[in-house]
Amino acid sequence: MSRQNINDLLAFLAVARERSFTKAAARFGISQSALSHTIRQLEARLGVRLLTRTTRAVAPTDAGERLLERIGPHFDQIELEIDALNELRATPAGTIRVVAPDYAISSILWPKLRKFLVRHPEIKVELLLDNGLNDIVTERYDAGVRMGEQLAKDMISARIGPDFRFAVVGAKSYFGDRAVPKRPQDLTGHDCINYRFPTSGGLYVWEFEERGREIKVRVDGQLVFNNIFHVLDAALAGQGLAYVPEEIALPHIAKGRLQRVLEGWSPYWSGYHLYYPSRRQSSPAFVTFVEELRHRA
Repeated sequence: MSRQNINDLLAFLAVARERSFTKAAARFGISQSALSHTIRQLEARLGVRLLTRTTRAVAPTDAGERLLERIGPHFDQIELEIDALNELRATPAGTIRVVAPDYAISSILWPKLRKFLVRHPEIKVELLLDNGLNDIVTERYDAGVRMGEQLAKDMISARIGPDFRFAVVGAKSYFGDRAVPKRPQDLTGHDCINYRFPTSGGLYVWEFEERGREIKVRVDGQLVFNNIFHVLDAALAGQGLAYVPEEIALPHIAKGRLQRVLEGWSPYWSGYHLYYPSRRQSSPAFVTFVEELRHRA
């Protein structure tokens, strides 16, 4: 098989798995038009349509699904074997792709990785922001980051952050003549800034606790975001109450930009964990990466 055919098949696998020319092109570092041309050439040589394209989605045809199922595992095995060669290197090397929520990237991953990358120049780390609960195996990420309560049972995990809690905050300008909520149930009478989960599409139900009893409140308001930092920005602008990680709210509370309410009702949650399938255990670069992130109380 010619090198061109191999490259074209790799391009097809990327598009078929990502279900997107945009994402696949970004992975290869080429334009969408060039990638589309590559796929058309491959289809012409094979004499079959491999992908169905619409304005909103890309999906494999029956022939494409068969090709994906038959050749995909072989290329995956080649990739694993090449990664395994890194065990023979004196210096860990390789690329690690991790998907994580915005808050985890800013508060845990990036602060720990700054020095790590300097110490290990042959290790590349790709951090992909995703606030959903995507399947890292299907999406071909090496690892993901979730809170302890959200971990899948078939994954290996390592704790990378301490327990933390959320804070209900609002700008002084927001309160004005509004009554300060005394109980979580009072939030239904306030303008609240909602957070929408990208994967499920549902709105986050604000969670509180009283003497071990869980209290959930569905809030309402004019604004909805799927990025926690945008929620915070809206609260700072006086657009309503926000429920955000305590750590990102505290500096603004200390400077008087935000007022915190219902502090005694906010429970602590199990901290963030790095999780990954067992096949990633053998890479020296990945083992070094996990040890760097591991939380040590």
